Amino acid sequence: MQISALVTSGEADIAIATEAFEQFPELILLPCYQWNRCVVVPSKHPLLKLKELTLEAINQYPIITYDFAFTGRSKINQAFASRGLEPNVILTAIDSDVIKTYVELGLGVGILANMAFDPKRDKNLRSIDASHLFEPSTTRIGISRNSYIRGYVFDFIEMFAPHLDHASIQTKLEGNVEG
Repeated sequence: MQISALVTSGEADIAIATEAFEQFPELILLPCYQWNRCVVVPSKHPLLKLKELTLEAINQYPIITYDFAFTGRSKINQAFASRGLEPNVILTAIDSDVIKTYVELGLGVGILANMAFDPKRDKNLRSIDASHLFEPSTTRIGISRNSYIRGYVFDFIEMFAPHLDHASIQTKLEGNVEG
């Protein structure tokens, strides 16, 4: 919400976010990449013994995940609601390392972005793929419809999302086409 507001006011050139763009129709959205979630648990957790992870199994434990308005949290809430479940979220954070630290301390199971888990770094934790439980999320770049885009911004966008080259971005800006 904050970065989107900064872009619409002209204080920032671009916003990179997964959610919170819905309330800013004055932004042109450029899809960058899709991602999904994993469940992170301590190395000897009972969830690791399941043949297939379910929302019901996850919900037997305290859940630690992203703050409500951050990083795809609505997809988590939607998945639980579709099964008639209220997720047992006991702690939230805006940073995946904080979530993993709480999990490592034994406070609950973590639900976080797949790319936030690094087996080399997170040696005391295990990741269980949960992409079959949650809808994927799309990270987007938001650009104000009324802004002048400098060359270095085009260059940054192309480095961040190589499929978004200067010509395709310019076409979307000129046509005010979303996605």
